[in-house]
Amino acid sequence: MTQLTALLSVSDKTGILEFAKALHALGARLLSTGGTAKLLAEAGLPVTEVAEHTGFPEMMDGRVKTLHPKIHGGLLARSDLPEHVAAMQQHGITRIDILAVNLYPFEATVAKPGCTLEDAIENIDIGGPAMVRSAAKNWRDVTVLTDAAQYAGVLDELKANGRTSDKTRFACSAAAFNRIAQYDAAISNYLSALNEDGSKAEYPAQMNATFVKVQDLRYGENSHQSAALYRDLYPAPGSLVTGKQLQGKELSYNNIADADAAWECVKSFDTPACVIVKHANPCGVAIAASAAEAYSKAFKTDPTSAFGGIIAFNREVDGAAAQLVAKQFVEVLMAPAFSAEALDVFKGKANVRLLQIALPPGGPRPWDQGRNAGDSKRVGSGLLLQTSDNHFLKKEDLKIVTTLQPTAQQLDDLMFAWTVAQYVKSNAIVFCGGGMTLGVGAGQMSRLDSARIASIKAQHAGLALTGSAVASDAFFPFRDGLDVLADAGASCVIQPGGSMRDDEVIAAANERGIAMVLTGVRHFRH
Repeated sequence: MTQLTALLSVSDKTGILEFAKALHALGARLLSTGGTAKLLAEAGLPVTEVAEHTGFPEMMDGRVKTLHPKIHGGLLARSDLPEHVAAMQQHGITRIDILAVNLYPFEATVAKPGCTLEDAIENIDIGGPAMVRSAAKNWRDVTVLTDAAQYAGVLDELKANGRTSDKTRFACSAAAFNRIAQYDAAISNYLSALNEDGSKAEYPAQMNATFVKVQDLRYGENSHQSAALYRDLYPAPGSLVTGKQLQGKELSYNNIADADAAWECVKSFDTPACVIVKHANPCGVAIAASAAEAYSKAFKTDPTSAFGGIIAFNREVDGAAAQLVAKQFVEVLMAPAFSAEALDVFKGKANVRLLQIALPPGGPRPWDQGRNAGDSKRVGSGLLLQTSDNHFLKKEDLKIVTTLQPTAQQLDDLMFAWTVAQYVKSNAIVFCGGGMTLGVGAGQMSRLDSARIASIKAQHAGLALTGSAVASDAFFPFRDGLDVLADAGASCVIQPGGSMRDDEVIAAANERGIAMVLTGVRHFRH
């Protein structure tokens, strides 16, 4: 059997020594560069420096070391073409069968506070990506490894068969090109976001997004549409795509969209909470002392819409909560954890999809720790980008504009209503009281209609609105919407303000005996 040649040149040394030892035990010749070669030599492994192999020294602080015909010829030569084989013999080029490369840590470098342009530039790998591209192009002859997680599988095949399979080499090639694309995208995003003065623009001149496929879906929004789920290359902790499905049917496109709406809403509360979503809108939200109580209150808001809904908790689902939820038809149930008793309850409901998702570290509002995630929406042949709607309203930010001052309890209800309204499609009107939603009006073309619908839904659910608190996601353009709220029994209202008719609306609130506070911030959700 022909001796294998392996070139190992890694920035991240994780697992490389063990990999090299195994290759040596299989009789492979080891080539390496710089720090990797030093590590292998210190471990007593026979290793040839690339400079010795090429007869050309490293230079320019290591910028030039592998850019040589003896390296790229060894990676690119096709064994099935006689002219390639002859060229190798003529120029003394040795075939390289295995390439293990991971790249300079550009992404980690630019993520560090205070990273300078010089630091970023010096962490742009040149030789590594060039070798990876050469090896990946010639996948029929070369196995290219760009992740330590690939080492074990390749070793198993080498031990069993003396070489890797076509399937493995092709998969490694695809993974290699994916890694190069990710790397180049990170560089492009960073450099194209720099202004002439060295400051960083909020949005780069070119946006290169990278998503990794999670799974194919049965179909899209409708059965005639195909669909798949992708995740960010580096998903945020506590996001839906980091969850684990414990049981149930495969998630559908609509399940995932609704589940995301429910999860984003429920994790914004720092007390036990339950959110029930139907068609992307919360139809019931409540906070309470326990998961079971929160569910009971949330369900009361709109039992009709809750049928076949998506339910999210921000606390463990225990047996008591599971028993209540199991009485209803639910599509998806998600929580940070499920007790053993809860799992037993749902064993008898095999179609119920259970998702376990860890809450984000640092509490319910990760943006307090400086996170500012982005939001995107596709339009015809284009993309809209914006920062996430992660404004955190504090009570001290409120501006009381009516003669009647809200009580401490009303302020708590208003803050709860405002949080819920952030996750309701515009135009949004949300009646609340006692830590639960009482009526939700969502997605109407007229704010007046949303107000009417919210009050009608409360009436249908048998919930009294007398003394309720109401949130409006944007200002009231006229007083008529406020009059609907007052007629329904509202005692206080929270809204952004900013209308040309604010004075008229405030006067109407004073006339109707309603306390009103302004936030100065709206929460449109389209």
